[in-house]
Amino acid sequence: MAAGAVESQNYFVQLFALLRHSAIQLVRAPSHSQRAEAARRLARHALLLTAILGVSVIALMIGLDAREIALMPARGTPGLWPVRVVTDFGKDAYVLWMLATALIVIAIASPFLQGTARARLLRFGTQVQYLFFAVLVPTLFTEVVKWVAGRGRPFVGGKANPFNFAPFTGAEAYYSFPSGHAVTGFALAFAIGAVWPRARLWMLVYALLIAASRLLLLAHHPSDVVAGALIGVLGAMAVRYWFAARQLGFAIHGDGKIVPL
Repeated sequence: MAAGAVESQNYFVQLFALLRHSAIQLVRAPSHSQRAEAARRLARHALLLTAILGVSVIALMIGLDAREIALMPARGTPGLWPVRVVTDFGKDAYVLWMLATALIVIAIASPFLQGTARARLLRFGTQVQYLFFAVLVPTLFTEVVKWVAGRGRPFVGGKANPFNFAPFTGAEAYYSFPSGHAVTGFALAFAIGAVWPRARLWMLVYALLIAASRLLLLAHHPSDVVAGALIGVLGAMAVRYWFAARQLGFAIHGDGKIVPL
């Protein structure tokens, strides 16, 4: 067999082994000794966040949603083109494809490297893997909630009615609650901040800009955006726990606090 053919075969063996090992690591049983404390800490934070933002969503529906959308510029306003550019940075398909592409590039490149360089690349791959699932999981959950809730987008039906619900409709016009862009923006912001804490402020600004763009474009009510932020953060927190419990990319302190490796 030619040397080139042997090298090619060896490359694909390594690539398959890497993909197999990565999949096994993700679904194996949790092994971290502090995972129970981390789970309790996650539950406390999740309940507190849900209580605060859940009440906020109800209050916004009752007291602000109709008034806020009445103040926004009309749909299709030419001067809103910069906002339309900004909002695309929170589109779940774009973000997930970007992260998936990064994972593919890392997987393809890793068999070419050895030693420290390969270890660093694979560690980065684990971090990107976390970002991908931190966005994917709440995004999938959101699609179900949108279908069940069936809330009309602003002015669907001809008036500013924040209680225009048609559950299980499945139509785009009734996919307002919660905001998928807000889910993606806040999930990605939390996830990047969890991996690289110094980026937290910048990512918060990013998430807030995405949320504001959905209001300016009359795509969502304020309560939709807050609900999306809640789901995005909770989803990213849950995925972080999943990774930490399997000692992937995160460590768990004795008090249950999860920190990046």
